[in-house]
Amino acid sequence: MKGLRSTRGSNAVDRLKLRSGNAGYTMSVTGDGLFFLSEKPGGPPLCAPLELAEFAAFVNSLGPQTPKRVSKLDVAFEKQLVKKKPS
Repeated sequence: MKGLRSTRGSNAVDRLKLRSGNAGYTMSVTGDGLFFLSEKPGGPPLCAPLELAEFAAFVNSLGPQTPKRVSKLDVAFEKQLVKKKPS
């Protein structure tokens, strides 16, 4: 089960690397199973050691955010939801 936990955390760090263009971000795990992020290997931590859910939320909030993808069907559905004003 611990492997799945670290995979979720490392995926969040990989997405941050792609968004920010900084390939130096590293994730570390303490002996207690808490996670923290560094800008480079051996660098100072950017956050206090966090549980997995808080760590993933912290990492996802860093760097530039990617715009949410919207399909043609989503746009058409949104148009149908808008009420027409009476003439």
